[in-house]
Amino acid sequence: MSGMFEKSGPKSGPEVVDQVKAQLEGKENKTYPMFKAIEYKTQVVAGTIYLIKVQVGENDYVHIRVFQSLPHENKGPELAGYQTGKTRNDPLNYF
Repeated sequence: MSGMFEKSGPKSGPEVVDQVKAQLEGKENKTYPMFKAIEYKTQVVAGTIYLIKVQVGENDYVHIRVFQSLPHENKGPELAGYQTGKTRNDPLNYF
């Protein structure tokens, strides 16, 4: 259904994470040796918005918002926002 977030969307969520890792590392000016999608939600708009909880250390997590445009636009995923300092138990909400 368009407009609502669905938990654990399509299998492409983890692939999107790998594709925006360098974007986050550039913005944060650091390297993440671990970058694993733990939980994600999707929302279909004129493309797809992903909200993803990413484990970046043993007890460190980042929430990222990624926009993937429609296929005919031939654009890769874009890191649209992020929140650092998260824990595994922090809820994954739109930001």
